[in-house]
Amino acid sequence: MRKVTAGLFYSVDGVAEAPDQFQFDSFDDELGALLGGVMTEVDTVVLGRRGYQEWADFWPNAGQDMDFAGFINAVPKFVASNTLKQADLTWNNSTLIDGDLEGFVLDLKQRQGGTIAAMGGMSVVRQLLLAGLMDELTLIVHPVIAGKGRRLFEDGTPTTRLTLVSSRITGKGNAVLTYAKRAD
Repeated sequence: MRKVTAGLFYSVDGVAEAPDQFQFDSFDDELGALLGGVMTEVDTVVLGRRGYQEWADFWPNAGQDMDFAGFINAVPKFVASNTLKQADLTWNNSTLIDGDLEGFVLDLKQRQGGTIAAMGGMSVVRQLLLAGLMDELTLIVHPVIAGKGRRLFEDGTPTTRLTLVSSRITGKGNAVLTYAKRAD
């Protein structure tokens, strides 16, 4: 069965939205190597509507981070949205998920292929984790307090037990923490 993963840049105060606004100089070569390794395993990406719209406006014409641009522009992307239509998806290799996100991802997990990555959508990551479909969630905690922004887990999220799968501290003080949902 294929693995579903997600990796989010995080601030110490739990902000995951717009990491370009708080990452500053904390991104280092160790994180670059880690993300490069992830890209070699992932052959399918699931995005939320908001993430799709932001990324589709940026990555096809990105003049920076060409390794990630080459990856994300080429990989098959499936978009979870209740408001977009397939005709709205103009970014290369993008397909609207027809029906239920959880059922779609469960079906993807049963097919042949590499790792499925949930990217560009906190609500997608949250939904898949809480549904038990996320195999690994990696939080890359930068040594910074963002002070504002959306968090992955909102008030009212049910208490959910996790197991720490791996941890690593980079030279610039980033904590790379990978969790799995604990089977109780």
